Amino acid sequence: MATRKEVADMAGVSEATVSRVMNGVGPIRESTRQKVLEAAQTLNYHMNAIASSFARGRSGNLGVVIPHVPKVRLFSTYYFSEMMSGIGEAARAHGCGLLLLYRDPAVPYDYVSLFRTQRIDGCLVLGANSLPSETTGIAAMAEAGLPFCLIDQSFDDPGVSAVVAAHETGSYHAVSHLIESGFGRIGFLNGAPQYSTSADRLAGYRRALEESGIGFDPGLLYEGNYSMRSGQAAAAAVFADREKLDAVFVANDRMAIGLLQGLRERGCETPEDMRIVGYDDSDASRISDPPLTTVKVPFYEMGLTAADMLLERIPGWSAGASVFRRTMPTELVVRKSSAK
Repeated sequence: MATRKEVADMAGVSEATVSRVMNGVGPIRESTRQKVLEAAQTLNYHMNAIASSFARGRSGNLGVVIPHVPKVRLFSTYYFSEMMSGIGEAARAHGCGLLLLYRDPAVPYDYVSLFRTQRIDGCLVLGANSLPSETTGIAAMAEAGLPFCLIDQSFDDPGVSAVVAAHETGSYHAVSHLIESGFGRIGFLNGAPQYSTSADRLAGYRRALEESGIGFDPGLLYEGNYSMRSGQAAAAAVFADREKLDAVFVANDRMAIGLLQGLRERGCETPEDMRIVGYDDSDASRISDPPLTTVKVPFYEMGLTAADMLLERIPGWSAGASVFRRTMPTELVVRKSSAK
């Protein structure tokens, strides 16, 4: 493998000049820069990635912060695994590493220290919520003008970049589908209220009912925590209300499958006795019995887009000017669980 000295000798410059050209550091005459690049190409010289990072004052790592939830295998969930796959692909394409960091959702997290200690060059936050313990750390990053992005969580601050899905629209189409199929008594099993995605889904549910002239009944709202177990637990309340319900819209597939199983254990079959619509279009939704009508969310593309847009901006990041927002479309996928 060619060395920096060999490139310097061929280009007729010092090794320090080769280093500055390859790292993009300092003012360099254009003719000198071209001579160095041509020599590097001729000799097939590749700079050392670690040395390059130090020269630029950067770590070469993109931080990915996810919540630590005891006894929950996050990477077995469709939500996190798909987003991480997209993030990983973007990191590979940009030639940077990933530093995975866990946070306790109930404890304030010092995001800024990750940059201060040069552990990361940019930060992606997955599974963020609106609790004070979380918003304090995110606000501190925004105030410091640091390069970061939330994925699938809205935050009311102009200094916060975010890539989200159109959850309000997705929920609206899911509930409208049930109404158009002739079902007017529709319950809603939502996730925990501290997530903006839960509020978005509720807004879509209410809009579909209101536009169809169906009154909103708070008594038909049920709450889970996006886990399959919480869907199974909600089955008791849904079963007790079965005479008031034609269908239940559920805020994610894991809860929907748990609800389906819990109702079946009580002798209530889907779709014969109760129609169920999920959300996410996870792998499990396609092989559940019956296959689940659901809303497709492009989690892989969201992770890829967030990482790609952030990494593209890091070299010239400036507070405020570099902030970005992107909303990804959702799509209703109709299967047997919502049939008449």
